[in-house]
Amino acid sequence: MIPRLSLIALAFAAFATQASAFEISSPSVSNGKWAAKYLGDKAGCGGKSVSIALAWKDPPAGTKSYALTMFDPDANGGKGFWHWLAWNIPASAKGLAEGAGSKGGKRLPKGTVSGEGGVGRAGYFGPCPPPGSGAHHYVFTLYALGEPKLRTPENPSPEMVSVAAKSSALGEATVTYTYGR
Repeated sequence: MIPRLSLIALAFAAFATQASAFEISSPSVSNGKWAAKYLGDKAGCGGKSVSIALAWKDPPAGTKSYALTMFDPDANGGKGFWHWLAWNIPASAKGLAEGAGSKGGKRLPKGTVSGEGGVGRAGYFGPCPPPGSGAHHYVFTLYALGEPKLRTPENPSPEMVSVAAKSSALGEATVTYTYGR
């Protein structure tokens, strides 16, 4: 017979192992090098805001949908900037193709909602740090949700999406890429 405390420890270890196996990555960015097409499409940014491809694997058991955020914590004097928000991504998705989040997210999987970030429009907005501000960190967080739809009010703020996703998450996977000019 296994003591109760040992059973709890085993259950926690199994959860921690599953949670740590959940990964997200992008074949589009390597060693801080972003192709110009992925950069922001506002004047001076030099890009077209084509969203990078993303792939994920080993989500937690019971995942019914995903929510994705892209956040630059270095922008706006450390207040941060939301570059991309998408939720209600079907559990069957194993990633997002290059360009899926561009132009309002019209190429996202069916049922996916694309939220409005800091640039004032829905969809992906690529990196565009001010010249000379150093390397900025672009944090992509994928939340594996235990619900088929994220519970948010209509037209939620990026912060509301993030909080709702965190509170419904069975697990999360994060990858950070840097860019400076």
